Amino acid sequence: MAISIDDIKKLRAMTGAGLADVKKALTEAEGDFDRAKELLRERGLAIAAKRSDRETSNGCVLVKKVDGFAATIALKCETDFVANGADFIALTQSILDAAVAARCKTLDEVKELEVNGQKVQDAVTQRSGITGEKMELDGYLTLEGANVEIYDHMGKHTLTTMVQLNKENAEVGHKLAMQVAAMKPVALDAESVDQKILDEEYKTAVEKTKLEQVEKFVEMKLKKAGINPNLVDSEDHIESNMSKGWLTQEQADEARKVIAEAKVEGEAQLKPVMIENIAKGRVQKFLKENCLVDQEFQFGDGDKATVAQWLKAQDKELQICAFRRFTLVAE
Repeated sequence: MAISIDDIKKLRAMTGAGLADVKKALTEAEGDFDRAKELLRERGLAIAAKRSDRETSNGCVLVKKVDGFAATIALKCETDFVANGADFIALTQSILDAAVAARCKTLDEVKELEVNGQKVQDAVTQRSGITGEKMELDGYLTLEGANVEIYDHMGKHTLTTMVQLNKENAEVGHKLAMQVAAMKPVALDAESVDQKILDEEYKTAVEKTKLEQVEKFVEMKLKKAGINPNLVDSEDHIESNMSKGWLTQEQADEARKVIAEAKVEGEAQLKPVMIENIAKGRVQKFLKENCLVDQEFQFGDGDKATVAQWLKAQDKELQICAFRRFTLVAE
């Protein structure tokens, strides 16, 4: 049967599918709109299944706030070409609009909402069928309450932040949202850092400190043996310097012997209390660099104030209640 252009436009408006896909679906469904919509959905599912193992490293991240509620969400895809498409961004926005209107708390709740007359997850699957790329929702974060400022970094839809203050101050909130975007804090303050993160940082700091102390001991032993440590700091370097004539075979063998013996001796002489103190210092440095209130504020007037100090200078009563940050960019 003949399919009119009006029918094609109508189904395209309902589904967002391309003209060719809509025409093909209507033709196969013999003009039955419900069956045509189902065909478009099935094709989206088929494509999604075929590409289920693909990596979705691109996408669109948007943020929105209304009175007392703010949220950010990411719709991920495979390429930046699709991510920058107007239809893809519009779909992300429609999903976020619905989520904020419903004040959804979780991503599962968002997926059960309806946009354009169909469930969110079905809309994502259908868009996947249109573009031929795997797509998935991710990164749904919320903040509830007053005095929330939001930020879409450079308007590129790849990094968004939300900051909540205890009292209204849009200018301060905006600058803090920019701070969160730029400095990627892991927590508001030291007390808010997850214990698992602290444990892992301390473990890493201990191992790094031990390695450095042993390396210093090895370097000292090499110098005492009359060997330049810079020429033998790795096996590859030793081989390279031998090929260049900078080390003889005998010198290389001697260096290897000194290094092996020094490592054993150096490890035996490690002082647990010293290692612990150095490691604790490294954890404190980590906290200063990664806790929002302790970070150096990046958007002041050139002084070296921390975020807490800068905030106090703006208004002694101002406090940061919470923040959220989500990005698709590898950092």
